Amino acid sequence: MARNARVIEEKLYYSISEVALMTDLEAYVLRFWEKEFPMLRPRKSRGGNRTYQVKDIEMVNRIKQLLYVENYTIEGARVRLRSLKPTQERRSLIVDARARTILAEIKRETQEALRLLE
Repeated sequence: MARNARVIEEKLYYSISEVALMTDLEAYVLRFWEKEFPMLRPRKSRGGNRTYQVKDIEMVNRIKQLLYVENYTIEGARVRLRSLKPTQERRSLIVDARARTILAEIKRETQEALRLLE
């Protein structure tokens, strides 16, 4: 697992299309979530393109977990993210989001490799 964590951290920034592929979300969903969740603020390049860091992808995965798995509303997920204290529950959510991010990066790299083989 540590080896995979190194792999994902080698790249400092990811485009919105890479993050969409990694998280199985559409780019418009990511843009919408930026408006709804103040804790999700990827940087923008000089050209205005979003650049996601690993911490941003982990936040996307946390939001996705709350909305799609735990069935929170957007408002409920926003309140939940704000209310998380440094407890075992928060650490568990962070670890889960990191694992999903690592798996998503492996998926992205595998799909990229398959495209090269075509």
